[in-house]
Amino acid sequence: MRILITGADGQLGAALRQSLAEEQLILKDLPVFDLTDPSCEEQIVSARPGVVIHAGAYTNVDGAEREPDRARAVNAAGTAAVARAAQMIHAKLIYISTDYVFDGKKTVPYSEEDEPNPINVYGRTKLEGEVAARRYCENTLIVRTAWLYGKAGHNFVKTIMRLAGERSVLDVVADQKGCPTFADDLAGALVDLMKSDLRGICHVTNSGESTWHEFAEEIIRLMDVTTAVRPISSAEAGRLAKRPPYSVLAHERFTALYQPLPHWQDALQRFMKPVPGLAPLSL
Repeated sequence: MRILITGADGQLGAALRQSLAEEQLILKDLPVFDLTDPSCEEQIVSARPGVVIHAGAYTNVDGAEREPDRARAVNAAGTAAVARAAQMIHAKLIYISTDYVFDGKKTVPYSEEDEPNPINVYGRTKLEGEVAARRYCENTLIVRTAWLYGKAGHNFVKTIMRLAGERSVLDVVADQKGCPTFADDLAGALVDLMKSDLRGICHVTNSGESTWHEFAEEIIRLMDVTTAVRPISSAEAGRLAKRPPYSVLAHERFTALYQPLPHWQDALQRFMKPVPGLAPLSL
């Protein structure tokens, strides 16, 4: 099968390349493939894939507050271009979205039927991307995920591992709760979903829920170091963009078809455990 992946050099893109290694892959990312450049649409059409996995995005949550036009150009207008191209060649489109489309006012997991209400620019532009994907491509599946980390690029897990070697105490937000998700597990789920007839919206994360503080504490425990993790509030963290205090996703549509993804603690252990014969995790 011919599968085109946008954001192919990112965390999820790298995991997808591994999970789909036996398929005919068309890998698209900066600088040759720019979602703000009109040529991106023609690049997809000329490649003629049967499936487009649109993982490319502007993902800097605080940066989006400083560059809202750039974030919108990538996440909304760029997604519209990808969707138009997929429709033109009758390809299935899988658009990767986020838990940050919700405002976090609930105290139980968000289902696919819950009304989005993003509270930051990043979430708003990703929601605009969802709308564009469904508007311009009939065969679209939106996959919302959360708190992603993987072997490629920078992420929360790698940051905590690095800082644990530099500091005796780490301050980590304890009043935001979500679903840490291992890119390898998400990629495996996307391989299954790619072969299904599912359309619309589907939530996919590792099982369980955690605060950032609890997540960091588990990373430190697995590292077997003495670094202390001090809980702080979102206000104390002073980040530019607001984050939803609760963005745990329910998985009814996914688990109606497949087994739930492993618990986030199991996934984290697999991510951090050294594999004999392979180079150590690059921080």
